[in-house]
Amino acid sequence: MLSIGKQLTAEQRLSKALVSIMSQPKYTALAGVLMIGEKTINDMPTACTNGRDEMYGREFVDNLTDAELRWVVLHENYHKLYQHLTTWKHLWKIDPNTANQAMDYVINIKIMDDNADGFAVIPKGGLIDAQYRDMDTAQVFNLIRQSNDNDDDGGMDEHDWKGAQDLSDEEKGALARDIDEAIRQGALAAGKMGGTDSRELEELLKPQVDWREVLREFISTTCAGNDYSTWARPNRRLMSQGVYMPSGISQSVGELVVAIDTSGSINKRTLTTFLSEVKSICDTVHPEQVRLLYWGHEVVGDESYKTDELYGLITSTKPMGGGGTDVNCVTQYMTAEGINPQACIVLTDGYLCGNWGEWSCPVLWTVIDNKSAVPTAGTAIHIKSGDM
Repeated sequence: MLSIGKQLTAEQRLSKALVSIMSQPKYTALAGVLMIGEKTINDMPTACTNGRDEMYGREFVDNLTDAELRWVVLHENYHKLYQHLTTWKHLWKIDPNTANQAMDYVINIKIMDDNADGFAVIPKGGLIDAQYRDMDTAQVFNLIRQSNDNDDDGGMDEHDWKGAQDLSDEEKGALARDIDEAIRQGALAAGKMGGTDSRELEELLKPQVDWREVLREFISTTCAGNDYSTWARPNRRLMSQGVYMPSGISQSVGELVVAIDTSGSINKRTLTTFLSEVKSICDTVHPEQVRLLYWGHEVVGDESYKTDELYGLITSTKPMGGGGTDVNCVTQYMTAEGINPQACIVLTDGYLCGNWGEWSCPVLWTVIDNKSAVPTAGTAIHIKSGDM
C-alpha cells in the first residue's frame, strides 16, 4: 500500500489514470480497448502508440496534472480504437506531419466534447479546433493541406508508425480481432448503460461492402451487350426464380469511361489498385474501348485504350493533376468531344466545389474516405483507402 503523502511514480500515476478512466460510466465503451496491449514508461519525449501498445515518457508524465494524464491516456486509446495507424497509413506516406495533426484534431475534439466536467484536460501543445468537429481524419487532412496551415509540430504526442508496420501479419490479425471484440463488447455495455458512444461504436462495426464486387457488378451489367442470345449459358439472375432464359452475348460492347479526380487527394497506390481492378474486369467483359479522363476543375488528360491495348493500361497511363474539383467539367468535356459511353465510373474523394453533374449514361461513383458524400445522380460505393 502506498504511503500517504508519498509522491507517486510515473508507473503508479499511469495505473491510477487507467483505473480512474475505467471507473467513469461515460468510458464504459472504451474499457476493452484500454486493456489491449502493454503500457510502459520509458525515456521518450512524450507518449505514443503503435496501435496496440502504449509508451509514455517518464518526464512527460511527471510534468502532467492528473487530469492532463487522463487526457493523454484517452488520446492514445482513441488512436487504438479507430485503428488510426493502419487506416491512415496512406496519408502518412503522403505527408507525415499533416497526417499526425489530422488524427489528433479528430481525437481531441471527441475528448473535449466528453469532458466539459474537467475530468480530462488537454495538455499544453495539444491540437484542437472546433471547425473540425464531425469530420474524419481524411477530411481534416485535406482541409489542412488546402489551407497550407500545417506548420504545427504534430501535436502533444508522437505516432509509432514504424512500430505499427513492424508488427507481424499474425500480430496484426490478432490485434484487429481484439479491437473488433473490444468494440462489440463496448457497444453492448454502452447500450445497456444508455451511453451515446454505442451508436459510434456500432458504426465502426458495420460490415464493409466489397468495392471490387460492386465495381465488377456495375461494369458487367452496364457493359454487357445483347446482340444475340444463347441457351448454353442460362441467365443466372432468373434461374433463382425458376425461370430459364437465354443469356445475351455481345460482339460489340461500347465504350467505358473512367473519370479520375486528380485534384490531389487520390494517391498513386490507390489509383494503381483501382485501375488494376478495372482492367481485370474489362479483360472479361471486353468493352470496345476504355477511356481514362483525368480531371480537377477541367479535364486535363484523355487516354483511350482499345480492347487489345488494355494490357498496357497500368504501365502506360500518365495521370495529370488539376486544381479544384468540379465534376461538371467531365460531362461538359464528353458532350463537347462527342463521347457517348455505355457507362462511366468516377473515382473521387467526393469533396466537390460544384454539384454532382447531369449524366446521360449510368454512372458509378467510387468515393474514397468520405462517407458524408451522397451523390444526387447514379450509384455510389464508399471505399476506405486503407482497404485498397
